[in-house]
Amino acid sequence: MHKLALFRLHLIVFLWGFTAILGKLIHANAQILVFYRMLFASVFLFVFIRVFKKESIKVSKKIFFQLAAIGFAMALHWYCFFYSIKVSNVSIALSCLSLSTLFASILEPIIFKRKIDISEVIMGTVIVACILLIFKTEFHFKEGIIYGILCAVFGTIFSVFNGKMFGKTSSGNIIFYEIFCGWFILMIFYLLSGQIFQMNEINYRDLALICLLASVFTAFPMLESVNLMKYISPFTLILTVNLEPVYGIILAFFIFGESEHMSPIFYIASGVMILAIIVNGLIKARKTKNLN
Repeated sequence: MHKLALFRLHLIVFLWGFTAILGKLIHANAQILVFYRMLFASVFLFVFIRVFKKESIKVSKKIFFQLAAIGFAMALHWYCFFYSIKVSNVSIALSCLSLSTLFASILEPIIFKRKIDISEVIMGTVIVACILLIFKTEFHFKEGIIYGILCAVFGTIFSVFNGKMFGKTSSGNIIFYEIFCGWFILMIFYLLSGQIFQMNEINYRDLALICLLASVFTAFPMLESVNLMKYISPFTLILTVNLEPVYGIILAFFIFGESEHMSPIFYIASGVMILAIIVNGLIKARKTKNLN
C-alpha cells in the first residue's frame, strides 16, 4: 500500500508540474485562464462531493469567510503563476516557486507561534542568493521573475492558512469553497471593473484545455493529495511536491524547445535551490525522529 501511495503521490506532483505546460499551451491571457479554471474546478468538485459521494457542503459562516479569504489568495497565486509564464516562460515561473519554502519559514513561525528554525534561515539565504543570480543572468525576464516571486508569496499565504483549516470541516468542502469563493471574488471584481465582457474572448480550443486543466490537473490531484495523507507522512508529501519544478522544467525543455532553453547559470542556480529544499527537509526529518 505504501509503494502504491508513493506512486500516486509522484503522479499528482507530475500533474501539478504539467499545469505550467498547459498554461503556455493555452492562448487566453492569465485573467481568463484563472477565471475559467476556478469556475470549472468548482463545478467538478461540487458534482463529486454532492452527486458521487453524497456529502453535505454545509459549513458555518465563520469557516465560509475564512475559506473565502484563502480562496482569494489562491486566485492571486494562480494569476501570478500563469502571468509569469505568459511574459517569460515555464522555467522562470517554476524556479521562482522555490521561494515558497523561504516565505513559509518566515510566515509559519508567526502563524503557528513556534521558534524560527536556523536551518530554514540558512536555506532561505541560499535560495535568495540563487534567485538574485537568476535575476541577474536572465534580466530580460524581469517581469516574469517579479510575478513568479509574487506567485510564491500568495502560494505561501494560501498553504500556511490552509493548514489551519483542515479538521474544521471535510477536506472536500475546504477545497471546494476555496476554489469557488476565489472564482466568485474574481467575478465580482470583473463585474465592477467592467472586465467581465473580456471573459468571452476565448476560443473552444482554450476552453477544452482549461476544462482538462480544471479536472485532471486541479480537482483530481487536490483531492488525491488529501486522501494520500492517510498513507504517507506530511514530510514525504512536502518533500515530493518540491519535485514539481523539476518535472515542469524538464517537460518544458523537451516540449517547447528553444523558448525554454536557459543559460547554464539558471540551471545551476535552480538545482542548488531544489537541493537546498531537499536537504532542509532531510534535516527536519532527522530532528523529528530524534525527538520521538
